[in-house]
Amino acid sequence: MPRRKRLPRAFYRRDTLLVARDLLNKVLAMPDGRAGRIVEVEAYCAGLDPAAHTYRGKTARNATMFGEPGHLYVYFTYGMHWCANAVAWDKTPGAGILIRALEPIDGLPEMFAARGGVSERLLCSGPARLTQALGITGALDGADLVKGDGPRILDDGTPPPLHPVATPRIGIRVGLEHLWRFYVPNNPHVSPARVRHVQ
Repeated sequence: MPRRKRLPRAFYRRDTLLVARDLLNKVLAMPDGRAGRIVEVEAYCAGLDPAAHTYRGKTARNATMFGEPGHLYVYFTYGMHWCANAVAWDKTPGAGILIRALEPIDGLPEMFAARGGVSERLLCSGPARLTQALGITGALDGADLVKGDGPRILDDGTPPPLHPVATPRIGIRVGLEHLWRFYVPNNPHVSPARVRHVQ
């Protein structure tokens, strides 16, 4: 198995859209051994993006997004689901990348136990599904992806796709003109979505 290297702080301290594309095919890993390859993401770009949680400024809920790049922002949505984001910005704080889907690669028995009665294809094919499969909750909001023994994002040598698919983001009503959802072409673990595909 190729050696997996933890991504450095400098990886996240760049333009958010560049980081989003470069996160494709990286590995999100948990301390208990559960891990999946990132195959779908969405970028949210702070002040210029009305779909971002940070559009109207800093709050107690979104404070992690205004902190140091390379941390995990976890939020609760629809009163029932957790979603996980990598904080990533260069000059304008409050930006990050929603991790939308993973291809499970390690710890599948634990993931199936957490999700129960689903196919491998649907195990992590959506932001709420992957957090449930990996055991990510609000307790991990603010976790440092670069240091410590918590969640981390690793590079195992698999490059991001040369031509990721780009589409509007899912489940939003504003900012639809931005093609800021990126995914690995033809990967079966990408979340189901009926949106216009644009290369």
